[in-house]
Amino acid sequence: MHDPEKSDSGIVATKLTNKAGRPAAELAEPRPGTKGNADQQTTHRTQSRARVTQALDRVRKAARQRKKEQFTALLHHINVDMLRTAFYALKRKAAPGVDGMTWQDYESDLELRLEDLHGRVHRGAYRPQPSRRTYIPKADGKQRPLAIAALEDKIVQGATVLVLNAIYEGDFVGFSYGFRPRRGPHDALDALSTAIKLRKVNWILDADIQNFFGAVSQDWLVRFVKHRIGDERIVRLVQKWLKAGILEDGVVTVDDRGTGQGSVISPLLANIYLHYCFDLWAERWRRQEARGDMIVVRYADDLVIGFEREGDARRFLNAMRDRLGKFTLTLHPDKTRLIEFGRFAATDRKRRGLGKPETFAFLGFTFICGLSRRGTFQLQRKTRRDRMRAKLKDIKAELRRRMHHPIPEQGKWLRQVATGHFAYYAVPTNSRSLSAFRHCVTDLWRRTLRRRSQKDGFTWERMAKLINDWLPPPRILHPWPDKRFDVKHPR
Repeated sequence: MHDPEKSDSGIVATKLTNKAGRPAAELAEPRPGTKGNADQQTTHRTQSRARVTQALDRVRKAARQRKKEQFTALLHHINVDMLRTAFYALKRKAAPGVDGMTWQDYESDLELRLEDLHGRVHRGAYRPQPSRRTYIPKADGKQRPLAIAALEDKIVQGATVLVLNAIYEGDFVGFSYGFRPRRGPHDALDALSTAIKLRKVNWILDADIQNFFGAVSQDWLVRFVKHRIGDERIVRLVQKWLKAGILEDGVVTVDDRGTGQGSVISPLLANIYLHYCFDLWAERWRRQEARGDMIVVRYADDLVIGFEREGDARRFLNAMRDRLGKFTLTLHPDKTRLIEFGRFAATDRKRRGLGKPETFAFLGFTFICGLSRRGTFQLQRKTRRDRMRAKLKDIKAELRRRMHHPIPEQGKWLRQVATGHFAYYAVPTNSRSLSAFRHCVTDLWRRTLRRRSQKDGFTWERMAKLINDWLPPPRILHPWPDKRFDVKHPR
């Protein structure tokens, strides 16, 4: 579908879907430099964002009105303004790709570089470089492979994500929360908690797709993209990124599966893939096949489905295995479980002579069927033990590295770590885990300081004063899930 006003090529200055960059509020901050230069740069970027906003608003409106038509002219939206916005949304301190180019190096001659990149993209001369393979530790001790793209590839991918988001945000279903604008993990947690509390949920299917980012069929993915994107130049860009390959140990490997987890565009492509192979199917199954109540919450490849009836749950699980198998995906045999869970699970299991209801994990929390002080059902969320252990292990190693740094410097760093941890995990019913985390950090810091000298004078009294000066108290920072959910989704 042609954009009737494609001559105007502005861009929305919103946060990227994969959260690779800074929030929109930070995009307006001037670059370091003289006062005059900072003011000029801010004005320039503000004007470019306004132009982008106008153009993508029309794309967004057309996508909502014509949900089954293709967009045949999109590349003109990837202009210098769009590329600039994508550049300033990248992380400043991100590791470089195979090109070795850092964000600061690229910014030193930004406008000329963007003009050259824009010209190569539009005349078809742009060639993505292989992504550099790196590994980060997972909470279970295994290694998660990541693909670090070259800086120019990140810029073009970020600009493409902004354009495609204007189309797909109107298509994606409501229970999909991962890597989408104005949606985050706490929105998914709120939706799940509220549904378990208010809907008829007696069974929980905790499903995990095995090696999702490495198992995606690139042929199916391109076919899914073509459902809405008729601009062959955009499709070719996606194909180039999929076929760019991975550089590891000096060898470039190209595969017909996978989307390169860690790249800027990978989360959007993952959402498109799961939208067609799971979301639309699950929504139809809930309407046509389920005999009782049913809820679905998906965050990227993590799925939690709630059922009123056990029969529905088992039929859905078997059907889901077949459905995902058609698109080269499989459920993880150890991480996929069907458990009895909900408001009446404890009572029903006690009547049958069984133990307490099992727990399940989602987005860093363990969900528990608990009781309030009044003795009524209360859904409780605790920090996952393996996540806390992994975090404390990292803090211990970093404290050892910073052992001889000045105490105020150590305290400032620990305050940042604890503040970040509390910002995510400080939810109602999780007070004990927050206090335990703060106590463990205190003990690790005390042990580190005692190793600095044989004449150690760090008693618990002295440590208590240090902790009160530097570490934030373990307060609950988030409202109850149903309260926040009602505000965001009034009905």
